[in-house]
Order: sequence, then C-alpha cells, then structure tokens
Amino acid sequence: MRAGRVFAYGAAAGLLGDRLLGDPRRGHPVAVFGRAAAAVERVLWRDHRGWGALHTTVCASGAVALGAVAQSCLRPSRTASLALTAAATWAVVGGTSLAREARGIGRALEAGDLAAARARLPRLCGRDPQALDAGGIARAVVESVAENTSDAVVGALVWGAVGGVPGLLGFRAVNTLDAMVGHRSPRYLRYGWASARLDDVAGWPGARLTAALAAVAGGDPRGAVRAWRADAGRHPSPNAGPVEASFAGALGVRLGGTLSYGGRVEHRPVLNGEGRAVETGDIERAVRLSGRVGWLALGVSAAGGLLRARAAGRPARAPERAS
Repeated sequence: MRAGRVFAYGAAAGLLGDRLLGDPRRGHPVAVFGRAAAAVERVLWRDHRGWGALHTTVCASGAVALGAVAQSCLRPSRTASLALTAAATWAVVGGTSLAREARGIGRALEAGDLAAARARLPRLCGRDPQALDAGGIARAVVESVAENTSDAVVGALVWGAVGGVPGLLGFRAVNTLDAMVGHRSPRYLRYGWASARLDDVAGWPGARLTAALAAVAGGDPRGAVRAWRADAGRHPSPNAGPVEASFAGALGVRLGGTLSYGGRVEHRPVLNGEGRAVETGDIERAVRLSGRVGWLALGVSAAGGLLRARAAGRPARAPERAS
C-alpha cells in the first residue's frame, strides 16, 4: 500500500511542479538523456535493424536501471521516495511546455503575424511551416497538442503507476528515442525501426486512456466517441489516431488531411469529417482540454497505483482442507 501512496502523492507533486515551474531552460534531464543517446548512436550506428535494436536496448534499459537503483536506494525513507517520484514525474511530463508553445503560436496567429507563427511551429511539431497558411498552422497545433497530451503527460503517468520511477523514466526514454531515430528518413529507416515499434507498444495504453478522458472532459462526449470509433483506425499511427480523433470530436473540429514533413507530402484521412475547419481560437480550447485530461489521468493513474500496491501486498489465501 505504501508504494501506491508514494506514487500517488509524488506524481501529484511532480505534475503540480510542472504546472507551476515548467521545464528548466538549461540542463533538462530529458535533454541530458538525448545527448547520451546521441553519443551511443555515434558508436553503434549501422544501416541495420539489429544495430538499431541494440541502441534502443542500451538506452532504454539504462534509463530503467537508473530509476530502479535510485528507487531501491531510497525505499527505506518514505519522504525520500516521495521526493524522487515527484522529481521524476516533473522531469518526464511536459504539459506546461506544450501549452506555452501552443499558446505562443496562437497569439502570433491572432495578431496576424504569420511569419512569427511559422517560425515557432517547429518547436512543437515537424511540419513544414512555409507550406501552411493560418488555418493549416492552427490545425497542426491542435493535432500536436492532442498527440503530445498522450506522449508528454498521460503515457508517463500510466507507466509510472505500473512501474514507479523506472516506469516513468523508461517511458520517457522510449518516447525520446522514437523522436530522435524513429522517423522514416533514409538514415533511420532501418536503424530506428526498433525504437519506433517499441514506442508504439509503450504508447498504446496511454493513447487509449487519453482518448477516453478527452471524451469525458470535452464538450461533446458522444462526438468524441463517434469520431474515435469511426476514424481512429484510418490514421497511420496506431496511437495518434485514437487521440487525435477523440480530440477532434470533443472540440467539434476536423483534423487530418494533407500535410508536409521534411518536403514529403502526405494525404492523411480526415478525422471527424462532420466537424468544421480548425480556427485560431481552437488552439486555446485544445490546450485547456489537454490540461483537464492531464489532471484526470493523474487521478486514474494514482488510483491504479494504489490498487496495484494493495493487490501486491494482499497475502495469499490458504488452500481449503479437504473434508
């Protein structure tokens, strides 16, 4: 039971810390991990899936092992364990940075400064900003807010409830590796395959929980569920599909369609075709929905952690004697 309470209180403190403090401008733990992963890549890179799988294993298992050692060393002290969980949660969630970047682009669009909005968009997603008008930028921001609510907040909380600090760090490591090497560029098509597939697996539960909570917290629960059921499977990503479709239905907007990554044009299916086109004001609505989803996910994850700890601590029932 104690482990469940430590996670519940620590995760709440960490999420609150992210809301109040945001990310540090220098020396962010995720950035430190990224530099370490890049150093490993320089040693291991080959245009081969096996070497990429080794890279993924070394980096992800290293993060999990670091969390496990720290958690084990501090376990005798409840205060230290709680502080470690809070620090790890603060380090791996990124809801405040997500909201800040989205709102910054929204303000630029409201001011009619399309050049500033295009300049800021790469901080949030990998779209080609020069090919987008104001509506296209707003749509890209809403889609990124939806997807990153799962990747940067909910998924981490889910794995924290399952595995404590090692779960928190492991999920963020896998997600970061996918962002670094999991995309379909010539260099990483084979080398990044393992990272991309592992991220799909690790992100599966968080994406479904995000979609469900968006339906609960949004303005149109039935629309969110309808869009999720009808359109999620048409998205090329098994995890972005449910999240973006549910957000689209909850907000009453239409997502998906034509987009451009790195000079490569993709024609993705439309999500929630019954919705209207995204407008600049929908960025703020998406950010607020993301925030509500994050707090609801904390409650669900904390409850799950308490139930898991209670089940683990329950003594086994003695077998009945035969009469």
